[in-house]
Amino acid sequence: MAAFLLGAVLLIVQPHIVPSRPAVNSKAETSSQSVPRELLKKTSQKNDFKESIHSNGSCQQLPQTIIIGVRKGGTRALLEMLSLHPDIAAAESEVHFFDWEDHYGNGLQWYINQMPFSFPHQITVEKTPAYFTSPKVPERVYNMNQSMRLLLILRDPSERVLSDYTQVFYNHMQKHKPYPSIEQFLIKDGELNVDYKAINRSLYYIHMQNWLKYFPLDRIHIVDGDKLIKDPFPEIEKVERFLKLSPQINASNFYFNKTKGFYCLRDSGRERCLHESKGRAHPQVDTRLLEKLHAYFHEPNKKFFELVGRTFDWH
Repeated sequence: MAAFLLGAVLLIVQPHIVPSRPAVNSKAETSSQSVPRELLKKTSQKNDFKESIHSNGSCQQLPQTIIIGVRKGGTRALLEMLSLHPDIAAAESEVHFFDWEDHYGNGLQWYINQMPFSFPHQITVEKTPAYFTSPKVPERVYNMNQSMRLLLILRDPSERVLSDYTQVFYNHMQKHKPYPSIEQFLIKDGELNVDYKAINRSLYYIHMQNWLKYFPLDRIHIVDGDKLIKDPFPEIEKVERFLKLSPQINASNFYFNKTKGFYCLRDSGRERCLHESKGRAHPQVDTRLLEKLHAYFHEPNKKFFELVGRTFDWH
């Protein structure tokens, strides 16, 4: 009897063991909890693999969803809109883990440390637009998590080129540095300069082929960036379904700001808009040059439509 009582006491006072990761969320069908230890050892050269667990039960974990691009496609707007959902925990900054060698060399522990604290029922999301066009990224993401759900937001390739230029132009202006006109980038020896990096980033089918080597199409949800600007709610509804989230975001969460010229967000009575750097006017471009740009993208766009089995309202 004494032995029995002693055993009961030991069971009562035994400290509660906190699991190394929160329980797998069926919504996320994930990921970070099943990362092979071999990969952790391989990529974690400077740190032991440890977790930061908050007293409220939240912790930092590997993302179950990544917004992989595309640059100037609307990734920030998508992340902000998705953050309206209570089951989403979003990393604030672009992490550049998979495309920057110095970051990737820090290992998965460093990557986890860049993530927000989240609860077991939440999906952790990070966005780095450069991932889509970086050849080495798809394999690296696959090695971390073969079941990753990926979000890709695209817009008219020609418009994306102009937005790409506009961002760099304003970055130079803020630093009081001169910057060439867009015509100087788009034209070379009287012809369209197809070596211009902004044009290459808009060749979606080339980059998509690289991702499809590692992830099936049903793991990559393509958001129509042009529709997201004009009418965001239907596009966000599709994202909710793709991520298997309960429908929590409503049409009332969006309102059109006439001053800014685009939709802003309303969350629990609080209104907020994207940074003033978003929605900048594009430079005026000669009509004939625009026609050359549209003509150049005609065949690449067609190949992309065939690749993904879907068409978009692009020029």
